[in-house]
Amino acid sequence: MKFTLSWLRTHLDTEAPLERITDTLSAIGLEVERVENRAAELASFRIARVIEAVQHPNADRLRVCRVDTGEGVVSVVCGAPNARTGMKGVFAAPGSHIPGTGITLKTGEIRGVQSAGMLLSAREMGLGEDHDGIVDLPEDAPVGVSYASWAGLDDPLIEIAVTPNRGDALAVRGVARDLAAAGLGALRPWRAEKLAPSFRSPLRWQVDLPEACPWILGRTIRNLRNGPSPKWLADRLISVGLRPINALVDVTNFFTIDLGRPLHVFDAGKITGDRLVLRPGAGERFSALDGRDYTIGPDDLAIADAAGVQSLAGVMGGAATGCDAATTAVFLEVALFDPVRVALTGRRHQINSDARQRFERGIDPALLPSATEAATQLILELCGGEASEVVSAGAEPAWRRQASLRFFRLAEFGGLAVPEDEAVGALQRLGFGVARRDATEVTVDVPSWRNDIAVPGGLDMAPALSAEDAEAARAGAAAIEPEADLIEEVLRLRGLDTVPPVSLDRAAPVPLPTLTPRQSRAALARRTLAARGLIECVTFSFMASPVAGLFGGTDPALRLANPIAADLDQLRPTPVATLALAGARNAARLLADAALFEIGPAFSGTTPEGQRQVAAGLRAGSTPRNWIEPARAWDALDAKADALAVLTALGLPMESLSVTPDAPEFYHPGRSGVVRQGPKTILANFGELHPRVLAALDLSGAVAFEVFLDAIPEPKRRRRAPPELSPLQPVRRDFAFLVDAGVTAEAVLRAARGAERRLITGVVLFDVYQGGELPPGKKSLALEVTYQPLERTLTDAEIEAVGAKLVAAVAKATGAVLR
Repeated sequence: MKFTLSWLRTHLDTEAPLERITDTLSAIGLEVERVENRAAELASFRIARVIEAVQHPNADRLRVCRVDTGEGVVSVVCGAPNARTGMKGVFAAPGSHIPGTGITLKTGEIRGVQSAGMLLSAREMGLGEDHDGIVDLPEDAPVGVSYASWAGLDDPLIEIAVTPNRGDALAVRGVARDLAAAGLGALRPWRAEKLAPSFRSPLRWQVDLPEACPWILGRTIRNLRNGPSPKWLADRLISVGLRPINALVDVTNFFTIDLGRPLHVFDAGKITGDRLVLRPGAGERFSALDGRDYTIGPDDLAIADAAGVQSLAGVMGGAATGCDAATTAVFLEVALFDPVRVALTGRRHQINSDARQRFERGIDPALLPSATEAATQLILELCGGEASEVVSAGAEPAWRRQASLRFFRLAEFGGLAVPEDEAVGALQRLGFGVARRDATEVTVDVPSWRNDIAVPGGLDMAPALSAEDAEAARAGAAAIEPEADLIEEVLRLRGLDTVPPVSLDRAAPVPLPTLTPRQSRAALARRTLAARGLIECVTFSFMASPVAGLFGGTDPALRLANPIAADLDQLRPTPVATLALAGARNAARLLADAALFEIGPAFSGTTPEGQRQVAAGLRAGSTPRNWIEPARAWDALDAKADALAVLTALGLPMESLSVTPDAPEFYHPGRSGVVRQGPKTILANFGELHPRVLAALDLSGAVAFEVFLDAIPEPKRRRRAPPELSPLQPVRRDFAFLVDAGVTAEAVLRAARGAERRLITGVVLFDVYQGGELPPGKKSLALEVTYQPLERTLTDAEIEAVGAKLVAAVAKATGAVLR
């Protein structure tokens, strides 16, 4: 909501300075978002008269001016072509800041002649783009007077934020009422006198949908002359960002801002038939005043004549019946529309208008007759003519209601003890009438413009509630909400900053976790990967469908029919895909050595299960150069190390994991793997990207990994026993097994670990050997096995028995033979 200080003072009799007004607005809940005071930058500029302007003795394009500033005569060197003897302009003294150029003036010499100030152009003052010459003021401009004050620029613009419940604050008068109630002056009286009709209106209303428009008034005004608005009205509209159009249209816009009462005028000569009908839309095309065409559906309220739809009720009028210079008769519309229907219509057609903004918050239902008379009087004053009687359809809704306030609740619920008389006085200043009062409470009549207080209904019940419980909830809300509304009104007039802050009671001595397990896993994975030297990226979840196909994601259900860009039409199957694109863009800019990661969604279907949270990473190029070892290309084991580092940080025991070679097809088939926990749970994929993918993306080489955070099981919440720390020395033995070349080392390690779980605490592969004297198709795997006795030192026989048991277990599981 925007308004100027002078406009506010037409309703508020106050001498309060701007700063106090803005501070009070924020304190009473009308938060000030912006104050634009153009006069502040122009405060030092004065109207001056050029006594004499002569040619500069040392410059062809400069003139030396003797300038009367009202405080004396100074010399000014000026380059403007229109500088002349006798003219009046705007003078800036030394020390003044010039907003258009950003410089601060000082006295100096220009080509040997002193210049003690400057005559200003409009652009130098920040008032436009005209800089062809200095500002040329009328002859009657008073010398020495502040230019900003003389030009009417000392009228600050105030913009406030209005909450959805305060439709009355979308009016200058509503803001003035709140400020007067807060003690900043008095609200000026306003009343529109009733006009005697001069003729019978040829137009009538017909309402076919009364639930959408319970009451509407209209009046025909004929024999008028439409034209430009007077300066005061045009200036008011321009000051709040509205463009003056013509007197008739400007009158409706003026009352929309001034009283919060949207109006509309139809050119009566362009209406077909003798009535305007308010009915649901029937699929008609409608050309609005904004130059766009809309299709009016059955959920919209249309205003139509015999020729078709002429207005979208409560949102925007139509171009066909708009008023122009040829208009000689109008039909004035003053209506009360259903707020919900107006809001849904505006949202459906994506129309944001001042009328919609006010109707959807609710307007004063009792203001319609007075607004009709006020608008008629202003139209007659500006355009002449004569007015008919007021025609109407429907009736004024029953808006009168009461609310009660128990005085002790101000301190108990509001947190601030307010004297009883002060509380009642605050409500009265806001327009509430005292119906009755005793020592403990007051009951007030709610004014018509406060449709947010003691409003019945509006509480949606949970479907699972029984009818009895739902009715009890409604009754409870009806009893509690009106009093809470009055408490808020009293406290905000006191100033919201006067309410002492009180901390909430602690639910527990130790704060409860603020992150879900899913969020905690993501944060820990992020820190782990960053510590390993990868840089976090945030990429789009959409990508080009041909590129998504390289990574297995071409499901039509995950493709946009109307993408924002042609290369963002498919949901990505994995973050590896968008990281690979980022790596390719870096490589194209000679930044081939990239180490990137992202924690984000991967999409495989339209169900919730089809979206998984993935910690993905990509390493492209080669390792950093180092004096210890030469740089080398990243390989699958580097990607595996990244994936296992994340899983380790998230608390998964490495002994429970296995690796299989069945990675997705976008990985290299012989240089990739899948990390599993058990045969079914896939925790991660890793490996080199397939050569086909690298070629398509123009990458020379890259490895990647994916850790599926949603697949990681929740940690079991059980009490852990203290670790068994043995005082005895461990025993280490080496074993070398001959196995088929196709047997994985992991299978051998797993079999060895399980041979004697009580004693074997560690199994490490330290050598792999093929060729030489070994038979073809065979390889040798050498293990170091650690025995840790807990109760006593092992004998040689016990050590040999455990070794034999280990060899037997490995042989049974893999067919290995001890070398």
